[in-house]
Order: sequence, then C-alpha cells, then structure tokens
Amino acid sequence: MRNRKLHFVVLFVFFMLASSPGFAQQRRKIIIDQDCSGPGGSNMQTLLTLIQSRAVEVLGITVVSGNQWRDEEVARTLRLLELIGRTDIPVVPGAVFPLVHRRKAAQLWQATYGKVAFAGAWDDRWWHEHDVIPKLMEGEPHTKPTDEDAAHFLLRMVHKYPHEVTIYEGAPMTDLALANAIDPHFAELAEGLVFMGGSLEPETDDPEFLSAPRHEFNFWFDPEAAKSVLEAPWKKIVCTPVDISVKTRITDAMVAEISKSNSAAAQYVVNYFMKDQGGYYMWDELAAAAWIDPTLITRKVERYMSVNVDHGAAYGDTLTWTEKDNPELGARLAEIQMDLDLARFNKMFVELMKAPTPQAH
Repeated sequence: MRNRKLHFVVLFVFFMLASSPGFAQQRRKIIIDQDCSGPGGSNMQTLLTLIQSRAVEVLGITVVSGNQWRDEEVARTLRLLELIGRTDIPVVPGAVFPLVHRRKAAQLWQATYGKVAFAGAWDDRWWHEHDVIPKLMEGEPHTKPTDEDAAHFLLRMVHKYPHEVTIYEGAPMTDLALANAIDPHFAELAEGLVFMGGSLEPETDDPEFLSAPRHEFNFWFDPEAAKSVLEAPWKKIVCTPVDISVKTRITDAMVAEISKSNSAAAQYVVNYFMKDQGGYYMWDELAAAAWIDPTLITRKVERYMSVNVDHGAAYGDTLTWTEKDNPELGARLAEIQMDLDLARFNKMFVELMKAPTPQAH
C-alpha cells in the first residue's frame, strides 16, 4: 500500500511540474536556418521534425537562398506554419545571395569542369529571378515574416540565451557567416552547431556523387560562407554528411502509415510527398532527428573539416583531416555521423508526423 501511495505522489508531482511554465522552459532551444524549398520534401519535413518534438523549443526559422530563392522559401515557410497552427514561430528572412559565388560564375565553372546534378535556385530546370514568387501549390500565406534580418536575429537570440541555443543548419551557411562576421562571439555563445552538409566518400551509385564524392550542394552554393563558419569557435560541431544521408529514404510505406493520422503535420507530408526536387533522401530530417536523439547514430568519426575555396575544379569540395595530418589552417574538429539505426529513425519520423502539433507555451 505504501509503495502504491508513493507511486501516486510521484505521478502527481510530475504532473504538476509538467504543467508549470518552468517545465516547458526545459525544452532544448534551437534556431532552424534552412533553405525552405517546397512544398513538401526534406527541408519542410525537417521543420516539422523539430516543431513536432515536445522536447524542442523552436525560437525561430531563418530562411536563406539555396534549393530555391529566399523570398519563395519564406512564403512557403509562412504557409506551412499556418497549416499546422504555429504562426507564433518567427520566420526571419536571411541572405538572398551567397557571399561570393554567383550563378554566372557557377555556369562558367560547370562549362569548364562538368555540370552538377543539382544547382538549387540556379538550376535551369526551375530557374526564375530571385524576387519572383511563383504561385504556391499549398496556397498563399496570410502572415508576414519579421522585419529583422537573419544575422541579427541569430545574434540577438544567442545573447538572450547564452550557451543554450543550438544552431541547426540545413542550408548554405551564408546567414551564419554574416552573423559570425558581425559578432565574432556568435559561435562561442551558442550551445553548438548541427548541420547537414559535406561529403567524404559516400557508398552510393547516385550519379551526383559517383564522379565527385567530395561535392555537396550546401557547401558548393556558398563555399566561402561554409569555410568561415567551420573555422568559428563553436563548443561542438556535429555534421550529417552525404555519406549517412544517402542511407535514408522516405518510403511509400512510411507515407501510408503517416496518412492514417489526421494531424496537420501528417496531412502536409501526405499532400506534398515528393513534390520537392530533393528526391527520396531524408537529408536534413536525419540531422534534426539525431540532434533530438543522438542514440540514432551508431557510428561516427572526428575530423577537422573545411571547404575548398580555390576557384578551380575542386571549388566547394569538402576538406577533412585527421589529427595526424591536420595542416592547422583554422579548421575545427567536427563530429561526423557515418551510420544509423535506420529502423528507429524511420519509426521516430513517422510517429512525430502522426502526432498532434505541440502548441506554443
């Protein structure tokens, strides 16, 4: 009887704590910097992965050009938040253009060294000018982005919550590089950097990486930004590279299971499944999920990581060194994920999408 009473007391205390404002504040804080192409696809599903988790507090979504142009991505992000009832999350416009790299230079580079499989906003298959927002399949947003720019929002948040905010990067690193240039304390004030990007030696027959295993889009779109960010004094850097991303797929079976839920997130995934240019790979969802639950990763290595900024054939390629051969040119040590528990990851993603969307506290 005594144990039973103790059990009820413990449950009561937990319930009271969980209902208190202080408990909600224990959620891990994150800012999502993303090239929010859509509708659907890896980028939008990554926003959902983080927003749907009750362990996460999304302080804001900063939007940068990458897969699509920034203004189109901002509109799609606003619309997604409307559809899932989370318009309380700030959407903050970031950089329109990379620091140095431009489309004409990229076209010349491809004419010289070979065409890339995916060129994001610059790709001829869906090219439009940067300030054009095409008609959105998911409907036009009624809400507006913030008046603040991404770099200053990032800085304001890490100063407001020093050593509490993780920066999630699923896009070219232009916004982070700008924040770093404005305030050299940016990286050290953050809890850490988690990003999808880079490529070492992926085991895949995907033509995008067969002839160029060190080429990866996020680095290639803005190599100078990525190099700058990877040299900043982060407490910890965690990298989800192509090597592990290509081991993931969102399958018809997963979407069929998600479709059993009438949650707003589930319906978004089902309605816009595979409308994105990014294919079946769950590039960014894995980086987000592994931050929420690091035990999803079954193998990782540590390497000093940088990006090639010489304007030749290897421009934008991933550079890595071990402790033994590190040239000590400024690269920081990164934890690089190499393998995962795929079944658990798939199950986690499906369950997050099926769940009701947590509301703002």
